[in-house]
Amino acid sequence: MDIIAALSQELSIPEKQVAATVELIDAGNTIPFIARYRKEVTGSLDDTVLRALDERLTYLRNLDKRREEVIALIAGQEKLTPEIEAAVNAARTLTEIEDIYRPFKPHRKTRASVARERGLEPLAALLLAQEKRYDPPLEEQAAAFVDAEKGVETVEAALAGASDIIAEDISDNAEYRKQLRTRTWNNGLLESKAASEEDSVYAQYYDFAEKLTTLPGHRVLAINRGEKEDFLKVSITVSRDLVLGYLLSQTVLPNDSPAKPYVTAAVADSYDRLIAPSIERELRNELTDTAGEGAIKLFSENLGHLLMAAPLKGKVVLGFDPGYRTGCKLAVVDATGKVVDTAVIYPTKPQCRTEESKRVMRRLIKAHGVNVISIGNGTASKESEIFVAELLREIEEDVKYIVVSEAGASVYSASKLAAEEFPDFDVTQRSAVSIARRLQDPLAELVKIDPKSIGVGQYQHDMKPARLDEALSGVVEACVNRVGVDLNTASHSLLSYIAGINAATAKNIVKYREENGAFTSRAQLLKVPRIGARAYEQCAGFLRVSGSSEILDNTGVHPESYAAARRLLDLFAYTPDDVRAGRLKELRARVKEQGMATVCKTLEVGEPTLADIITELEKPGRDVRDSLPPPILRDDILDLEDLTPGMVLTGTVRNVIDFGAFVDIGVHQDGLVHVSELADRFVKHPSEVVAVGDIVQVRVLSVDVKKRRIGLSMKSEKKA
Repeated sequence: MDIIAALSQELSIPEKQVAATVELIDAGNTIPFIARYRKEVTGSLDDTVLRALDERLTYLRNLDKRREEVIALIAGQEKLTPEIEAAVNAARTLTEIEDIYRPFKPHRKTRASVARERGLEPLAALLLAQEKRYDPPLEEQAAAFVDAEKGVETVEAALAGASDIIAEDISDNAEYRKQLRTRTWNNGLLESKAASEEDSVYAQYYDFAEKLTTLPGHRVLAINRGEKEDFLKVSITVSRDLVLGYLLSQTVLPNDSPAKPYVTAAVADSYDRLIAPSIERELRNELTDTAGEGAIKLFSENLGHLLMAAPLKGKVVLGFDPGYRTGCKLAVVDATGKVVDTAVIYPTKPQCRTEESKRVMRRLIKAHGVNVISIGNGTASKESEIFVAELLREIEEDVKYIVVSEAGASVYSASKLAAEEFPDFDVTQRSAVSIARRLQDPLAELVKIDPKSIGVGQYQHDMKPARLDEALSGVVEACVNRVGVDLNTASHSLLSYIAGINAATAKNIVKYREENGAFTSRAQLLKVPRIGARAYEQCAGFLRVSGSSEILDNTGVHPESYAAARRLLDLFAYTPDDVRAGRLKELRARVKEQGMATVCKTLEVGEPTLADIITELEKPGRDVRDSLPPPILRDDILDLEDLTPGMVLTGTVRNVIDFGAFVDIGVHQDGLVHVSELADRFVKHPSEVVAVGDIVQVRVLSVDVKKRRIGLSMKSEKKA
């Protein structure tokens, strides 16, 4: 297979561009590095396309490897023909290759293999010939194969064994399987029935059927889970006349041969016993894999938006981890993320020490200049919010609060990483710190948590763990490198996601920093153990050194482009001090006036690199997240009981799923905007309209206090 041509066709990218990108990947360059610093080579392909290309490259190379293995295995049996080799080489999927190899695979013991051992293969060939007349008669010829010593006691047993051989040969025919798979896919239904009388969340699937071609992924995963939990019996059904009619047309001759009843019965047996169950397994696996990939894609998108949420910079945050019996744990984190104070209060049941708790809160707020209280949304969160809202009405300080998702906080706080970071804190105190920090800098804090525990997916526990981990790690890596990190403040968890840096190297960086003080330049990285020239090339552009005497060290300009950046400044009479003072607002216009192509030629760089250098020089140390809407802070409480249909509220999108989006409107219960209520136009998938972290205006459609369900709409009222 011409892999470059195949990738070009699949991804709609010119072959030359694909070949150049593959060369970069094969040379060991990381995806973030290629996406950011090799745009001229790749034609500015973004990291999403590059990851898709990398995945398909691996798949196609593995496919070619299996292709070579199969050809060698068949050749080893001395059964390879030019036709078989051509068919293997023409196959475009692993399934097609395995179908071709199927007849040559070493079989476990089957009815057909037993029949072959008993010498019945010639009788099978005699039957399959379907002659109009047999002389002597068919049964008499079959009698010649009766041999009690071989286990063939009767003529009927001989014919049955021969029929088993025919059934298996038909089942092993690659073309038949391909056609039957296609017919089943195009015309089949996935059916589910109740496995018991017990009511469950799967009740809607107790008598369900839908075409395979239209079945949405979330439904496939829900049915799979219902089957796994023994609430459902699931099967694929298709018109037997349709599939068996095709198979009979290919195998039974249109005559009145005495062999016809035997061949017809063998064909039906082949389909019912061998082909149909196999195709059902294959199609269900395919449905599950496709649904899984869709769920992983959606999870990845949600995670990416969550990680890239706007940080709350320059604020002192009080993290509030709610609880009942053991109290509410508090942690004050200064504007740099450093923990400056901790406490435990008991404003909730059973102690209800409200006034004492307020005194502690007032002291912390005054002593540290707290700006925001970040309340976790777990157990006792509602009571804690009521307590905080009441306190804020009583104090003079301008303090707001926000309820944040604490998904994964308990996972982090009980981890080895948290124990290393806060060895003197108990688990709940660490949670309070995490709840505060994830508001200050979501990316820096959430990278410490297993992405599967962050709570922005659907059916993530039903995905293939390795595939899910690979995809989510790729998202985290992309986000961390897009933002960049401060070399002198980043944790080793954050550093480990930087291109070219692994967990061991990240720890070496932190250790070097602790032993030698803050980094004063990017080049100093080369003194860190296990960071050589290659690793430095991959990681340097994504690391910032804000205190460096070299202003370019605090930008996304790669060291390999420092000379070009300096020549650019000289060309337009700017100095490094002008960069520090933010006096380069006219640089882009001046470059355009002179002509991008002319300036590129002078600097000996491509246009994408020049454009990136200009962007970085205009705003050194910039954070790409600063342009995003900040989180919604509140100063008073809203109850579910306060909601009435028609109310218009501002909320934050917390999760996007296949059938809608969940929006936090500040009542401790996210409301659902169904896909049909997301916009005035038709929306195929919610991700077309909303993303995790979006600030949206919603209208309340319905409120079910008992079931704690809220229906919301984003449609304009006239369209509702």
